[in-house]
Amino acid sequence: MEHRAFRLNGFVVLAALVVLGVIAGAVAARGAAGVAVAVVLAVVLVLALTGFTVINPNEARVVQFFGRYVGSVSDAGFQWVIPLTTKRRVTLRVRNFETSKLKVNDAAGNPVEIAAVVVYKVVDSGKATFAVDDYEEYVAIQSETAVRHLATTHPYDSDQSAGTSLRDGTEVAAELTAELRDRTELAGIDIIEARITHLAYAPEIAQAMLVRQQAAQVVAARTKIVEGAVGMVGLALDRLREQGLVELDEERKANMVSNLLVVLCGDKATQPIVNTGTLYS
Repeated sequence: MEHRAFRLNGFVVLAALVVLGVIAGAVAARGAAGVAVAVVLAVVLVLALTGFTVINPNEARVVQFFGRYVGSVSDAGFQWVIPLTTKRRVTLRVRNFETSKLKVNDAAGNPVEIAAVVVYKVVDSGKATFAVDDYEEYVAIQSETAVRHLATTHPYDSDQSAGTSLRDGTEVAAELTAELRDRTELAGIDIIEARITHLAYAPEIAQAMLVRQQAAQVVAARTKIVEGAVGMVGLALDRLREQGLVELDEERKANMVSNLLVVLCGDKATQPIVNTGTLYS
């Protein structure tokens, strides 16, 4: 939608208007006919002055001639465009927006609090001005909508589903950015980055979820300890058999395995008991 409006260097046009003013003054001194010509030149001069505008870096001016969009000017400096036009300012700087903390249910039905920051910029000043009422408000609303949709399609923890969870930062950020780009394209907005900045269980279930997470970690740790202990017991029995140090029947092997597992899997230091009798008493 955006296209370049007709423009000229403002200083060149200003110099031409100064010359035109001098000519009008000289013509006016030549009698009644000269005054009429001078009035016409003065009117042209006044109309031409309405075409001047100053454009800052990373800024555009959307030019309208009696309601009709005639183009945009984004070249920084002192510029001159068609007279009698309105020139609306649109910033092209990179901007960021942070959503408020939203309370939604994740894919597993757990209430969570989530917020995100969105970095964006205007790439089409025409669409940003005429496609939506207020592009800043549009980005804010679409950002919150996209964050809500993201939270409802993914679980909080990866162990609740085989897919991506909300805690998988890189994947979630890429998905959120892609969705926001689709939502804001019609407004002439380019989403540079969108990333989750706050993620937590809602206060009413936070303590219960913390206990569940701690229990899961304890189970995982105990599982690892048992796997290591079983390996060590097997290694001990194999070494004893290979080196022929002692022959153990199945009952004594079971007793040895039991004792080693207690020692290796216990969370407290064990107190050894020395058998001073025979192997079987």
